Amino acid sequence: MNDGMVPFQAVKRKQIADEVAEQLQRKITAGEWSIGTRIPTEPELMKLFGVGRSTVREAVSVLVHAGLLEKKQGHGTFVCQPTTSQEPLDYRLSRAEIIEVYEVRSVLELEIARLAALRRNDEDLRLMREALDRRAATLAAGDMNGYLDADITFHLAVAGATRNKVLTDVYRSFVEAIRKALNNLVTDPAMPNHFTLQHEKIYEAIRDQDGKAAELYSIQHLDGTKLELQKLMASS
Repeated sequence: MNDGMVPFQAVKRKQIADEVAEQLQRKITAGEWSIGTRIPTEPELMKLFGVGRSTVREAVSVLVHAGLLEKKQGHGTFVCQPTTSQEPLDYRLSRAEIIEVYEVRSVLELEIARLAALRRNDEDLRLMREALDRRAATLAAGDMNGYLDADITFHLAVAGATRNKVLTDVYRSFVEAIRKALNNLVTDPAMPNHFTLQHEKIYEAIRDQDGKAAELYSIQHLDGTKLELQKLMASS
């Protein structure tokens, strides 16, 4: 009886809690809830969002941990001084604007490409080549999930070639946010450019240990992708 109908997909509770937390956070950063404001009670939030008590508690807990809310026993939960100093980076990235993520990604990847060109070894090049070949094959086959996996694997291999563990870990923390942005982009039928040439040129520059060329082609790739994202957002 369901033939031809769009199937439902299960929604993970954690994803719902994240969405509730994001909406609450927007109220705070937009100034709608000033410092010292008592936020709605759990039953009120449950009714407002149409979610269960555990979801509300998880969302509020995230913002308490981030330093945006404070629980006062017997009095309720109140808005604190807005700050992201205690907020986990992966959560901060999950609610960041896509263009903000790409601007930071650009800063990171230019240095990553330069250092990778100076420090790469044969194993790094093998991993990059393997990822690029898989990227091309999955793109040709229309396997977008496989394509995204291969694309991210390539960039992580470049980051690993820097031999800077801190830089690699910071870049790795961006992976989910990057994947989210790219997933929206590659599933858009109007997407005209997957920047395959630039990826090949980045690889060749790193292989040839040409740091300036690696930076140049990274700029072309990232600026081009950011432009496509801006077009997509403007049309949505």
